[in-house]
Amino acid sequence: MPIGLLGTKIGMTQVYNDEGKVYPVTVIKLGPCPVLQVRDMARDGYDAVQIGFEEKPRRKATKAERGH
Repeated sequence: MPIGLLGTKIGMTQVYNDEGKVYPVTVIKLGPCPVLQVRDMARDGYDAVQIGFEEKPRRKATKAERGH
């Protein structure tokens, strides 16, 4: 099973080490990822987990997404 992080890029900044060398870093906002749906082999024929990340404005969601 793949393991990873879901996030949104906030911006860039820099950090310094003890010798004064500069390193560019990306600032990422990690959000809660609730489980939206679980699929299993017996009912759906495959195993999967659907997760969410950010709220989608209702006006941009399709009818199918609104009912989900």
